[in-house]
Amino acid sequence: QVHLVESGGGLVQAGGSLRLSCSASGSIFRINDMGWYRQAPGKERELVALITRGGSTNYADSVKGRFTISRDNAKNTVYLQMNSLNAEDTAVYYCLSNTIGGQYWGKGTLVTVSS
Repeated sequence: QVHLVESGGGLVQAGGSLRLSCSASGSIFRINDMGWYRQAPGKERELVALITRGGSTNYADSVKGRFTISRDNAKNTVYLQMNSLNAEDTAVYYCLSNTIGGQYWGKGTLVTVSS
């Protein structure tokens, strides 16, 4: 089992920045990829960014150049630096970990961007 806890969400004005964190505990030695998904009201959950254990990254086209995912394996934490936020970024952001034994999700943190 892997337990994920997100933090860093909140209310920000358009053009502003936020940094999300996700800390993992439990069977952390089994974690491979970690990443962030988001779900806006009335929409399906979508991939935001993914990072492998080795540091390779993948981003949704909508966030490329604005968001940066990073990972500290020593702290078992993944981060999402979000810059130039706009109203379309408003969503609940979920942390994900892919392990040998399955996929685990955090409970989510709400990001609200006011225009």
